[in-house]
Amino acid sequence: MPIKTKVDHIIVGQGLAGSCLAIQLLNRGKKIVTFDEPGKNRASKVAAGLFNPITGKRMTKSWKADEIFPYLIQFYSDTERLLSKKFFHPLPIYRPFVSVEEQNEWMALSAAEGVKNFIDKVFTGSVYDQTNDLFGGILTTQSGYLDVSSFMLAVCSSLKKENVYRENNFDFSRLKVSIATIEYEDTEASSIIFCDGVRANNNPFFDWLPVRPLKGETLSVSMDEKPGAIFNRGVYLVPTDQDNSFTVGATYQPNDSSEMTSTMARNELEEKLRALVKIPFTVNHQNWGIRPTTPDRRPILGPHPIHKNIIAFNGMGTKGVSLAPYFSGQLADWLEGKTEIQNEVNIERFKALYSRLSSL
Repeated sequence: MPIKTKVDHIIVGQGLAGSCLAIQLLNRGKKIVTFDEPGKNRASKVAAGLFNPITGKRMTKSWKADEIFPYLIQFYSDTERLLSKKFFHPLPIYRPFVSVEEQNEWMALSAAEGVKNFIDKVFTGSVYDQTNDLFGGILTTQSGYLDVSSFMLAVCSSLKKENVYRENNFDFSRLKVSIATIEYEDTEASSIIFCDGVRANNNPFFDWLPVRPLKGETLSVSMDEKPGAIFNRGVYLVPTDQDNSFTVGATYQPNDSSEMTSTMARNELEEKLRALVKIPFTVNHQNWGIRPTTPDRRPILGPHPIHKNIIAFNGMGTKGVSLAPYFSGQLADWLEGKTEIQNEVNIERFKALYSRLSSL
């Protein structure tokens, strides 16, 4: 009988969530093996990697921003040093006002406790020649973008060097589960953690979770001028590592399950970009991806109701760059028995769905 490789945890899925969790566990001295299906990181394909503490049409402070944003900045900065790669880009985000009323509102809000730490300046007149910002705008701090592809590639390369990365399709029929151990192929572990995004719908242990696919599309465009900030109003305009190249996005297409780009999405993004900037642009490429979302827009962490060593880490949605570091850290601490999973993200909040399914 062949000798099995014994590890602490198996991770299934090496998208953004799985990559962050792998780093968290390795930093804690844990032994892991990661399984990933080639070409399946579909959420990352649509990610411009934006992290923004002031979000939404009403420009409100992002959920748990006071905890999450300092954490993510530290996490990605530390991971850059650990892997000797560059993928993290702190940058201000400039959001133009659309009216005098909005301008006045933010003049007052910018000094409020809990918000002022994320606002660098409030402008009452035009600041950037490239934007349509007649009424000025706000400039945020603790913001920027992550080069998601470079980050995941750096993590993957590190895992390969340690011989703990397996690139193949996960076969549930080969998974053996007992109270004390998990066995899969040549690996034995204390637990298995599924970071499988929308593929959870085909996961026999977690297909009852309300992980919903949300399609999004982005454009890659080129411009002759490079602004000194990320622009965000209706769409975001995020620089890339390539000269004069930017990512524009993203659309929200909850009722579109097609695995292709669409003319409608391209037209929407181009129209919104023209409303945001004054300078001409050229569309070089269009991309699409599927994000794993939840009804309450909160991640899902925790063990299966019956099999306590089978664990879900999912539902990062449209804010994975911000949420994945913080909650992968919380999950790693929970695995070590150091903390409880917060109620807002605990898988327990959906347990009734499992009970209902089991009773059928």
